[in-house]
Amino acid sequence: MSTPVHSRPINERLDWLMELSRNHSASFCSPENHLARQRYLAEHNTLIIAMKCMDGRIHLPHVTRTPMGIIQPFRNLGGIFDLGWPYLGDLLADAVQNAVSAGRRVLIIITYHYSKGARERGCAGFNCDREAARAHAFSIRGQVEALFGRGHQTVYPLVCGFETDEDALLLHGHDGLCLDLSAIAATSANETGSQIAALYPDMPPAVQRDLIPLVHGNIQHIARIRKSDRELNIEHREWVICIGRGFDFLHAPNLALIIGPFSPDLSHPIRQAAGIIKANMESARIPDDGFLLLSSAPYQEPGTQKARATLKSAFLLEFAANVIQREFPELAELMVARSAILNWPERRLEIQPAKPESEHGNRVS
Repeated sequence: MSTPVHSRPINERLDWLMELSRNHSASFCSPENHLARQRYLAEHNTLIIAMKCMDGRIHLPHVTRTPMGIIQPFRNLGGIFDLGWPYLGDLLADAVQNAVSAGRRVLIIITYHYSKGARERGCAGFNCDREAARAHAFSIRGQVEALFGRGHQTVYPLVCGFETDEDALLLHGHDGLCLDLSAIAATSANETGSQIAALYPDMPPAVQRDLIPLVHGNIQHIARIRKSDRELNIEHREWVICIGRGFDFLHAPNLALIIGPFSPDLSHPIRQAAGIIKANMESARIPDDGFLLLSSAPYQEPGTQKARATLKSAFLLEFAANVIQREFPELAELMVARSAILNWPERRLEIQPAKPESEHGNRVS
């Protein structure tokens, strides 16, 4: 039996991670997946945005059987967002404006997650407090309405619980109504159209039509999960801190702590993430021979966009490394720091040339 990835030496873990990234890009660019995306978008025109936690279990394309590249993710530690953050607000507004200019509506799925089997398997960002995580999701919904309107005819904010034991979605609707997809038999999936209409009476029919495939996909996925034998009591064993955007390939439980570049105070989530890595080493859940700090910024086109992404990623790496050095100097000695940019059309991660030994002594090769 092969050694689990989280228990291998740091160099082997790094090689495994880069291979994971390459495989993700190859799969995304394959003719079959490319055509599947084109066909799906021709049939379902709504832009779907998901605001979610960095937890690798929260993988909406996988649990809804949606082609890769359809759902646009916004990920952050704990799923904590505030649309007052300048960069996040601008990014979301630009995405909506581009969609509207192309004649598309927008569905923003605001997620929180929990475990029905054990409280401690819930969201660490909210100390596993399901109600606090849910309340935060509804507060984001209110901000979306303040930004794009309460009529919901162009932008529809939908709060969605994600139960991680069975990967089941819990749809929160009108007047406190909920639809728990784990309670719907796979044989009854095709009957959910009327339930969605009752749950969201103000949702445009076109958006309802494009939500239903996600519902059907999740019901089928839950049925498959119930027939499988997967581990639930997984300990924290993260050994990667990611900062920036472009980490979709890291959908694996307890592998990485992903910090979106959204909050004006990035030092706070960086400290949180470094503290988790330190605790994982001290508890021998991961080897104490090193961890990875990985920054990334996406670009659409070569030239200025690529150069800008390179500068942005380098800045994020230096900023995060300095915070870790200042707050956890002993941990910083075990840090392997790498800057990357992401070719967005191909989802291809490009590791940038490493600088020589940095001024704070961490390894960068």
